[in-house]
Amino acid sequence: MTAMIDDVRTEALFVSDLQRSQAPTLEVIREAVTTTVSRLGENGCAALVAQEFGEHPDCAIGRMRWARSAVRLAFAA
Repeated sequence: MTAMIDDVRTEALFVSDLQRSQAPTLEVIREAVTTTVSRLGENGCAALVAQEFGEHPDCAIGRMRWARSAVRLAFAA
């Protein structure tokens, strides 16, 4: 179950407006995830991730790596 939750959080951060260059705090990352899931829902986040990988695969890979790492840090137990 935790892996699925992490996947949803990662997808939400990926499609959020938050940028790595903003050097967001862990609190800001958590807020961006919560806001994005509330706004788009789980399926909406997944659909936008797929769209971005289809349209910009070269950029999407780096953003997904950052999102996954940021979510792990922000939501560490």
